[in-house]
Amino acid sequence: MRKKGWIITAILVVLIAGGGAYGWYQHSTTTTTSGTTSSKVRSAAAVKKDINTRLVQTEIKKQSSENKTINAAVNNSKYTINNMYTKVNPYGISPLTALVIFHTDQAAKVSYTVVGKSSKTSISNTTDTTYSKNHKLQVLGLYANYNNTVKIKVTYKNGTTTTKTVKLQTAKLPSSLTSIKINVKKANKQKMVMGSGNSKLTFMVRTTISGSNQAKNFTFGLDADGAIRWYTTKPTSHIFKQLNNGHLLIWTKSKNSNSYFNELVEMDYTGKIYRTYKFNHKAWGKAKGSKKQNHNQVHHDVTELPNGDLIATVSDDGRTYVEDTMIVISHKTGKIIKVINMKNIMPKKFYTQYSATKSSKYMGKRDWFHENSIYYDKSDKSLIISSRNQNMVMKLDYKTEKIKWILSSKKASAWPKSYRKYLLKAKGKISWPGGQHAAIVDPSTLKNKNSLNLLVFNNNVAVGSTKSSLEKSSGKYSEGVEYHINEKTKTISQVGAYGKSLGKKNFANIIGSNRYLSSTNRLIDFGWLNNGKSANIIEYDTKTKKEVYNVQLNNLGSGGYVYRAERFSLYPTKHAYGINE
Repeated sequence: MRKKGWIITAILVVLIAGGGAYGWYQHSTTTTTSGTTSSKVRSAAAVKKDINTRLVQTEIKKQSSENKTINAAVNNSKYTINNMYTKVNPYGISPLTALVIFHTDQAAKVSYTVVGKSSKTSISNTTDTTYSKNHKLQVLGLYANYNNTVKIKVTYKNGTTTTKTVKLQTAKLPSSLTSIKINVKKANKQKMVMGSGNSKLTFMVRTTISGSNQAKNFTFGLDADGAIRWYTTKPTSHIFKQLNNGHLLIWTKSKNSNSYFNELVEMDYTGKIYRTYKFNHKAWGKAKGSKKQNHNQVHHDVTELPNGDLIATVSDDGRTYVEDTMIVISHKTGKIIKVINMKNIMPKKFYTQYSATKSSKYMGKRDWFHENSIYYDKSDKSLIISSRNQNMVMKLDYKTEKIKWILSSKKASAWPKSYRKYLLKAKGKISWPGGQHAAIVDPSTLKNKNSLNLLVFNNNVAVGSTKSSLEKSSGKYSEGVEYHINEKTKTISQVGAYGKSLGKKNFANIIGSNRYLSSTNRLIDFGWLNNGKSANIIEYDTKTKKEVYNVQLNNLGSGGYVYRAERFSLYPTKHAYGINE
């Protein structure tokens, strides 16, 4: 009988691993009747071998011609203040940007402005504080299909100045962007966090699904009026981050025609590429009847560590489980130097007996954890991670992988006794996280020892068995929530929230974010409305309890959901944890 039972279990595991097709998201929260799965955890060596990250020069070589032309202009003294070299979309993938190059006889500083169409929409920048005779300006934030006016001011050491105006004509927006209906319902420009020179845009980070048509769901940035002032034609999905050096990190394709994403690319806003990390896109176990693999290794998040290395959410590449592993990639070699598998940290029964969700979009694999964010807390060298399908936010020591605390919506009795000492206990009434996303720290609290404020977007979805209060509120609203955590006493209290008053019309079953903008302002992304066809981005003043910016987006296109909303500067001076996430 034992042998027969073992055979039946083995057959079930194979069947679970073989069915369905891989997809980005878990849409269902329906309880399943699936049984226990194997508890075997893949080795770190196997994960490294299968994912096989490495640095490649392919993307840089593609831009060799553009770089040659631009370098020639930089070295050509014929380009002067009265005869500037200008190039719109200099690298072919960032249409609302330009380079302006010229030389001056005397060393000078340069400031410049893209003239806006209304108040506080002109975008300005100043070059380095050192004086120079050679000037290469990144002109960002142009309007599409428009003859933009750019005012340039040259200031010499003796205090004299020269001003020039250049005109930069841009092409019209692609149909995938013009078809989006953008409705700015409120914009209090005096209260919004717009950055120096109004250089901060609200970026819509897309959850582009694999495929040629969906790959045109471009990530874009809006000004306060709702005008698109930046976008890239490079396919992007999920990952759109600012790095310590001010560059962008995006998750993209080595070929636009690919059915999968397989590269992390470091680029600047003009589209110049500096580094490419390539991944092996193939995974164990094809979808039944499929001739092609359709597995994207980086599924939700990548965070830069203080030393420049990257930590990414991946799958372990096995036949049974997905989205429960992290890898650390060396920025020097492109190789995986560390693997953190959550099956080695969480209770075994949580993944072997998981039955809270089901989906046909993971090649039949078990999405028991669904890690959707990583945050590195530099104050104590720890990781804060969000697990949607466990209704849990957890803090781990980065080096030892030991648990520091757990914010869990499960009843304490659901956890093995050895884990209960880590569970945060509520002081007062709090909204327990359900299917939450984007856990980050209020950066102003990082200096406090054993004390921090945690921001999450609480989708408010009761996944599986949860506390009764979450079960009662599940599906009725979503909200950006801020908690205070005393790490010494393992207690948690709620210090702010917005979204409950908006009700079911702003309930987002999946995706979303809650970002820190300033000591008072937060940017909340209700990214999955109207079955993914709409999104609502709100900047909220926690002091006045009022909205200062509200933009509604409709007709987002197939797979073009607003996964995160970010407020980034086009001219960043430094990375700020909790802000540039």
